[in-house]
Amino acid sequence: MSSNALFNGLQLRTLVKDSGELEMSLVNQPTPAPRADEVVVQIQATPINPSDIGLLFGAADMRTAKASGSASHPVLTAQVPPGAMKAMAGRMNQSMPAGNEGAGIVVAAGESEAAQKLLGKTVAVLGGAMYSQYRSLKANQCLLLPPGASAADGASCFVNPLTALGMTETMRREGHTALVHTAAASNLGQMLNRICQKDGISLVNIVRKPENGAVLRAMGAKYVCDQSAPTFMEDLTQALVDTGATIAFDATGGGKLGGQILNGMEAALNRTAKEYSRYGSTTHKQVYLYGGLDTSPTEFNRSFGMAWGMGGWLLFPFLMKIGPQAAQALKDRVAAELKTTFASHYSKEISLAQALSLEAVADYNQRATGTKYLINPTL
Repeated sequence: MSSNALFNGLQLRTLVKDSGELEMSLVNQPTPAPRADEVVVQIQATPINPSDIGLLFGAADMRTAKASGSASHPVLTAQVPPGAMKAMAGRMNQSMPAGNEGAGIVVAAGESEAAQKLLGKTVAVLGGAMYSQYRSLKANQCLLLPPGASAADGASCFVNPLTALGMTETMRREGHTALVHTAAASNLGQMLNRICQKDGISLVNIVRKPENGAVLRAMGAKYVCDQSAPTFMEDLTQALVDTGATIAFDATGGGKLGGQILNGMEAALNRTAKEYSRYGSTTHKQVYLYGGLDTSPTEFNRSFGMAWGMGGWLLFPFLMKIGPQAAQALKDRVAAELKTTFASHYSKEISLAQALSLEAVADYNQRATGTKYLINPTL
């Protein structure tokens, strides 16, 4: 331990070497005493989100993964295909920490009033490197959890909740009145359903399997369209007629789904059009790609007029765009409804070492509905 370190704990690191090998390992990471406006949080719960998996594995082919090292300090390696190495240039030979968000107990605090108020409290934190046993952060990066809330309750209170709220806020700011969401039975999708039901927003849910649709219907979702059904486009178009949704957030990213949604929106608008236009509907239709569950190219046939858009949407640029005051209002709502609207559920709780096991990696890398993992670095 270094001379100025207050705590010493494990941290998960990911490294892409110029040899074409991904290496993930646990390293001992010293945590210095906090400065005046800082706190040290003992991380007790941190989720594995799809965005975390993107950093953890990079462009590696995880089918080539191999395990080595010891039980307490495992090492996982995998090969990056030669054609994908160019995309890894920005992180080449850099050992990087992972984990966007987490929660835990403040075990040390700087001398400022804001920091001292958090000492001994359970907080949620956003700031990267959360797959660590200890994390030093600014006091203003912490969200004090309500009484009775555990670290597991607050571990996922930033990325998914703020993304779901960001979708409805984007809808309002861009002049839409209803929205579409894909891969809709996910943890995030279930939160979005609860938000829309609470706020009176019509939501069209697109799922990939019948059992995922059953999950949403059981929680009161009215419009659920199953991609695997032969009537998918008919069902989608009718749901778009009923709701008037003209904005969508697509978690798949690749494939034909984004274009199918735009076509469905155009067909729905034409059903109620009072006159024909060879240029299509003048109502703007927008699809935002915010995930990459499908890594194939995005394909679409332009049969939806000229008033349309397809682009990317990410949480952190959105929060910067709306400014700190509006972003704080969203965070305050998350804290107030932590155990209701924004409750998260996990399929398994694992240690940092277990996160590098071949079995766990094969499971959570599927990114399937119902397989959300929670890391507890204290295990």
